[in-house]
Amino acid sequence: MSLSFEPIALSLELALITTVLLLIFGIPLAALLAFRSFRLKSVAEAVISLPLVLPPSVLGFYLLVAFSPGNFFGRFLDYWFDIRLVFSFPGLVIGSVIYSLPFMIHPLQAGFQSLPANLKEASYTLGKNRRQTLLYVLLPNIKPAILTGIVLTFAHTMGEFGVVLMIGGNLEGKTKVASIAIYDAVESLDYHSAHIYSLILLLISFGILLFTYRLNRKIFKPASRL
Repeated sequence: MSLSFEPIALSLELALITTVLLLIFGIPLAALLAFRSFRLKSVAEAVISLPLVLPPSVLGFYLLVAFSPGNFFGRFLDYWFDIRLVFSFPGLVIGSVIYSLPFMIHPLQAGFQSLPANLKEASYTLGKNRRQTLLYVLLPNIKPAILTGIVLTFAHTMGEFGVVLMIGGNLEGKTKVASIAIYDAVESLDYHSAHIYSLILLLISFGILLFTYRLNRKIFKPASRL
């Protein structure tokens, strides 16, 4: 088995895109869950948290069935938009967004809920609307939660295996991410390549965590006493 660093690059690309998408859509969703009460809120929270307890192969199987051109949703995308999500990188992105959803939503929701209740009211009193309050008042006060969500989502996506294997398969240069490359190397008894892939992922994960802890200490450390 020839060693290629393309799976590492593909994993980094997948993790980056997934993290950015979840940050964009996760902030308003987490704010909604933190500040609003509605009838199906418990159901929504249960659905978001489902990937935490559901085996990846189960989620991957149902996404594979849903994205397949033989079923309604997959056939609809194929017929009207000429889009096939099965065994494609866009399919990996959608699957990763769904599977990593709680790793972004939970820290953000906890961060919003930790804010003083009168912070929003004070912002409204000063003439700011909801969007301005969210962007300029609430988000700057939950920086640790945002950083936690980013790190957890990125790291979790880098290590995905079951979901990406079910949806994307093992297509060289398209869906073969690092975790799949490690699996292939072990199956073919190419432990040298497996060691290299595993070591790179280990160093990336360690580097992300080290950077996060140092950034937290530098930016979010309490003010020194006089």
